Amino acid sequence: MSDASSLTRRGLLGGAAGLAGAMLGRHTAAAAPHLGEDGLYTQDWYVDSFLDLAEDLTAATAQGRHFALQWSQRGCIYCKTLHTSYFADPAIEGPIRAAFDIVHLDLFGAREVIAFDGARLTEKALGQRERIRATPTFQFFALEDGKAREVARMPGLLPQAEFSAMFRFVAAGAYARETFEAWLAREGRKS
Repeated sequence: MSDASSLTRRGLLGGAAGLAGAMLGRHTAAAAPHLGEDGLYTQDWYVDSFLDLAEDLTAATAQGRHFALQWSQRGCIYCKTLHTSYFADPAIEGPIRAAFDIVHLDLFGAREVIAFDGARLTEKALGQRERIRATPTFQFFALEDGKAREVARMPGLLPQAEFSAMFRFVAAGAYARETFEAWLAREGRKS
C-alpha cells in the first residue's frame, strides 16, 4: 500500500482510468483520432494532464517513458494529417504510444499551464515563450540533474519515415551524442 504523500493528481486520474478500462475490458485496436469542440485533433492515448508539466515529466520518467509536448492549432491541415494519417498507421502509432507520454497543447489556447520553471502561463503565452512557430510541433524533454531539458524539437510535420525516426532518436537517447540529422544519415532510416 502506498502512502498518501506519494499520491498525485495524475496518479489518481490514471488509477481511475485503469479501473474503468479493466471494468469495460481493454481492446487492442488502434485508437481513432478525436476532433474536440475546440477544433483540435488529438489521440485518446495522449496524457490527460492537469497541465503541470514538471509533474507530467516526472511521472513519465518514473514509469520509464519518454515525454513530449505536441502543439496544435485550429484549422491546421498538417495537424489533421498527423492524427488521421500518421497515427492511423499502427507501424507509426504503436511504438510511439508504447514509449511516450504526450501532452497536447493549443498554440492559441487559454488554458493555464504550469511550466517547468513553475511559471503559470496560458498555452498561448507558453507557446510564445517557447518560440513555437509551426504546427504540429513536438518538443521532447528529459530530466537531467533533476531539471527538465528540451532534448529535441520537431517543428512541423516531417515525412513519415523521418517522423518515426525522430521518436526513435529520442527514445535511444541519441540526442546526448549527436544531432538528429547526423543520426538520421547514419542509422535513422533503418526500420
